[in-house]
Amino acid sequence: QVRLVESGGGLVQAGGSLRLSCAASGRTFSNYGMGWFRQTPGKEREFVSAISWGGSVIYYADSVKGRFTISRDNAKNTVLLQMNNLKPEDTAVYYCAADTNVNDVKRGQVPFWGQGTQVTVSS
Repeated sequence: QVRLVESGGGLVQAGGSLRLSCAASGRTFSNYGMGWFRQTPGKEREFVSAISWGGSVIYYADSVKGRFTISRDNAKNTVLLQMNNLKPEDTAVYYCAADTNVNDVKRGQVPFWGQGTQVTVSS
């Protein structure tokens, strides 16, 4: 079992920045691909970004390319999502996800999810 706990969400004005953090525990973190998804009421969960266990493979949704940066620190069992130039349409609950295969993470086909952290971007 892998437990994922997100933090770092909040309220920010458009153009601002936030950094989300996902702390993992339970199994060897470095064996897992990690990712971020987001969801707004009435919509399906949407892929944001994913990173392989070693960091050599990184994916971004087109909507966040150039603005968001994913990274991981295997020594601290943490994956980060730096979000810059935030837009109102980035408002959502952001979820952390984990799977041994980063391509499955990208597809959202993962066994482990965090509880989510709210990001609200005001215009």
